[in-house]
Amino acid sequence: MKSTTRALKEWNVAVNALEQGQTIVLLRKGGIREQAGQFNVTDKVVLLYPTFEHQQPDLLKPEFAHQVKTVESGWHPEVITIGSWAEITDVFLVAWEPAITALFPYHIWNHNFVSDRLKWKQNLPIYILLLRAYRLAEIREIPYIPEYGGCRSWLDLADAISLEGSQAVLSDGEYIERSNEIRNLIANPANASGSQRVTTLTEGSEDFSPR
Repeated sequence: MKSTTRALKEWNVAVNALEQGQTIVLLRKGGIREQAGQFNVTDKVVLLYPTFEHQQPDLLKPEFAHQVKTVESGWHPEVITIGSWAEITDVFLVAWEPAITALFPYHIWNHNFVSDRLKWKQNLPIYILLLRAYRLAEIREIPYIPEYGGCRSWLDLADAISLEGSQAVLSDGEYIERSNEIRNLIANPANASGSQRVTTLTEGSEDFSPR
């Protein structure tokens, strides 16, 4: 794929962590305006679109919380900086808190975040995404338009952004090592009761059908 308009909205602090190789994990449950009312993954290659409005320092580990400046509800920059994209390599649906807790060293959020996400829409699992991030050859600045707003995860940008010349944040070996560690943790929960609440989505499944 040489270019794309498809973008995944995520907290600016999380986008920065992906761009700096500090994490390869996102935890998602979706926004209020998701299609059919729940999160799903339909694209494997996505631009990373940073958001600011809903960032909360008290839901982040201390080393990431200090990076967040709280803003008023509805605030957004007039110009959005897109500096990276990611390949979503793995998607796991997890409804078992110990399995998510085991991943604590691998993401940027604290235990309050995990607890809040599990309690919200308790009938739905948390999506654990593994992403291999790439820095764009040229950082793009795009004007904000109202269509980019709202509590939803996915956007189609007005204009395509080139992916050519991008550089992987982590080497092949580094990404394989980290992703394998996480896959092993998820595949081997502490006891059998938890294993019934972990689902691995593949590219052919209904909820993971990349374009």
